[in-house]
Amino acid sequence: MSTNAKKAGVRGKRYTPAEKQNIVSFVEEYNATNGRGGQSAASKKFGISQLTISSWLKSSGEAAPAAAAAPAKRGRKAGKAAATTKGSMNAKLSELLSIGNEIEKTEKSLEALKAKFNSIKASL
Repeated sequence: MSTNAKKAGVRGKRYTPAEKQNIVSFVEEYNATNGRGGQSAASKKFGISQLTISSWLKSSGEAAPAAAAAPAKRGRKAGKAAATTKGSMNAKLSELLSIGNEIEKTEKSLEALKAKFNSIKASL
């Protein structure tokens, strides 16, 4: 005879739908009052595992409080892959060239405006 043999007919406690609803209501009330912690409080009060209470909440339609988000992974963040194709490099170079030309034109017009400003200022 094995010492590990389970006793025949021993099963966990079965809860009636009314008992389940009572516990689910307690969790909802507790969460409404305190924000969170209803499952833990119900587990301690009624002597039921949090996993069981969680499954009752899911089946009743009440969303169980979300677990904390997974911690951020360490290291560099995944970014876009570096564009090494010739087309994208040429596009960037041409954009840089056009911006450089625009800056040059703007600086020339700024110089002209400064000269005009100084001449008017000197005439005062």
